[in-house]
Amino acid sequence: MPRGVYAPQTDTRLLRQAIRREGVSAGTDVLDLGTGSGMLAVEAARLGGRVTAVDISWRALATARLNALLNGQSLRVRHGDLASAVPGSRFDLVISNPPYVPAPGIAPPRGLARAWDAGQDGRLLIDRICDTAPTVLRPNGTLLIVHSHLCGVDATLARLEKAGLRAQVVDRALLPYGRVLRSRLTWLREQGLTAAGRGTDEGTTEELVVIRGEHA
Repeated sequence: MPRGVYAPQTDTRLLRQAIRREGVSAGTDVLDLGTGSGMLAVEAARLGGRVTAVDISWRALATARLNALLNGQSLRVRHGDLASAVPGSRFDLVISNPPYVPAPGIAPPRGLARAWDAGQDGRLLIDRICDTAPTVLRPNGTLLIVHSHLCGVDATLARLEKAGLRAQVVDRALLPYGRVLRSRLTWLREQGLTAAGRGTDEGTTEELVVIRGEHA
């Protein structure tokens, strides 16, 4: 994977599983916000969807285009900042695996960490996606977004409801903290985002969730 492009991990695979349940078929218009490597976009295309893949990173878009080519699929790629890259367009399915890791300081404008760091509460992009999803979804459209419990599952559900979408958690996965979270464990505890814990697992296990939203 090129440096600076998010390599598919558990969150990617969890969202791919949810996409497969959505019944994507020929004629389904799909928008992948923050496509990264393009793995999810390629999966949606393989299922028959007409896929538009968006990313703010030119390197990510090049990677997504190459991965589509290697897998015999076709993507429409657009460079830009989330939904602003597709003004006026509407989709049947919007998918996103955005940066969601809480981090001290501001989100980096470039570099490898831009693929996961998302401000002190991890919601820098999540909130924007929740707020704009109804503007790019068709009346019967669906949003699928994956993120960590560390940035607030209830906050996402409430934000989507406020935006006019019925929202629920449809998938969960528990996994040990990875390298990035372990490196900032003290800071996370200081922020009250994870428990201090005395056991080997307490306060060092992350829950990933896939949240599904659809027009109310």
